[in-house]
Amino acid sequence: MSGLKKSLFFVGLMMMAITVFAQQKAKKATKRLPNIIYIYADDLGYADIGPYGQTKIKTPNLDRLAKEGMKFTQHYTSTPVCAPARCMLMTGKHGGHSYIRGNYEMGGFPDSLEAGQMPLPEGILTIPKMLKEVGYAIALTGKWGLGMNNTSGSPLKQGFDYYYGYLDQKQSHSFYPTHLWENDKAVPLNNSFIDVHRQLDSTKTLTDADWDYFKGKAYSQDLMTKKAVHFIEGHQDKPFFLYMPYTIPHVSLQAPEEYIKKYIGLFNERPYYGQKGYAATKYPLSTYAAMITYLDDQVGIILAEIKKLGLDENTVIMFSSDNGAAFNGGVNAKFFNSVNGSRGLKMDVYEGGIREPLIARWPGKIPANTVSDFVSVQFDMMATFAELTGTKAGNTDGISLLPTLLGMPVKQKQREYIYWEYPENGGQLAIRMGNWKGVKTAVRKNPKKIAWQIFNIKNDRFEAQDIAAEHPELAKRFDEIVKKEHQVAHIVEWEFLDNRAPKKSDK
Repeated sequence: MSGLKKSLFFVGLMMMAITVFAQQKAKKATKRLPNIIYIYADDLGYADIGPYGQTKIKTPNLDRLAKEGMKFTQHYTSTPVCAPARCMLMTGKHGGHSYIRGNYEMGGFPDSLEAGQMPLPEGILTIPKMLKEVGYAIALTGKWGLGMNNTSGSPLKQGFDYYYGYLDQKQSHSFYPTHLWENDKAVPLNNSFIDVHRQLDSTKTLTDADWDYFKGKAYSQDLMTKKAVHFIEGHQDKPFFLYMPYTIPHVSLQAPEEYIKKYIGLFNERPYYGQKGYAATKYPLSTYAAMITYLDDQVGIILAEIKKLGLDENTVIMFSSDNGAAFNGGVNAKFFNSVNGSRGLKMDVYEGGIREPLIARWPGKIPANTVSDFVSVQFDMMATFAELTGTKAGNTDGISLLPTLLGMPVKQKQREYIYWEYPENGGQLAIRMGNWKGVKTAVRKNPKKIAWQIFNIKNDRFEAQDIAAEHPELAKRFDEIVKKEHQVAHIVEWEFLDNRAPKKSDK
């Protein structure tokens, strides 16, 4: 073979090798599991954002997320308060099976008494642990609320490779904390301690210094976003799960000044002096709106980062909230129509306390600008992510929403009902079965005599007309469901269905 022919032969071999390598790389890329980013607001009402009818607060990035993805209109949280909602999201369990069912507080508000909430136990299956089985990198940036660094509930012991944010919900009452936690170590911030539950005297002439006491330098939400972006950049070459539970718009009402100024003058508002807990603020309506617009901007930052890195078509982004709008701390849910006129707020199993936004975006996979009225709940996420990634969800109470997300409702598994059990605020039960909804409140007072309230949600989304007298068969069925779904909790304080919680005289 001549030298020229040899050269051409080797060039040909090289070209073939390059082609095969490129094909293998492309094949590998197409098989790569999708990234999952789950953004979780805190105490955000169903209608606090534009896609769900909000008109007074600007949320252009969430508007875009909905236009480029799917909006669910009948999506629910698993329970109407922080810690148990997060536990049920992470473990795929409803309120009758969940290890954590209420806000079981430990410690106190000062930094020296920080002790968090009841921790998740060892050996429990969580979404992070499940996704690690198929090679995901796992991170948390935000509020955890399921155990401190020195307990079994530390995020590092529950499947996360990295975390940054609040461990204790009580510390998250301040958006300018003295520290946040990063991988089990407290990281000092450039803030002085703020007693956010200090009240101001409304009978005295207040100065700017009185209001400025509740302001700090390092805004925790900004730091969380920066850590999230850093994680994305460092893990762009492998599938990742990023859980982003912001603390917005949970009180205290605190936001960067430039965001508050966007709204000052638009509302007829009076100062909030802290009389219903949490930080006082001169402009409570403007600050609440500012916080949600700020959160919207963080969503925009994540969207821009994903696009910049070329990850758009391989990243599922979801947005939801842990429960309905707050009723204290200067929040005015009625003014903003935060729950779209529904009955109840946070801590209620009526629609206003548990119906939440869910927006999902995955270009090329989730049909753009679509709306789903499929009745779903946050403990469905574990089963959904399991089917999405080809792993197993274990003994979950949820069902996979993937067929609905991919625009294939015919293949969507149906369910008979969704079950809620909430031991706090008097003890509450709720069941959604088709268009029917049963509710029991103040159950702890007299478990055997509290009757079901029954509503037709399709015809009466405000839960204004109790038609239980017309449907004794439904009350009977709801009782059967409670007996089936309730498992005895591991602490007696959460047992309210047979009034076994200890009385003061028993202690």
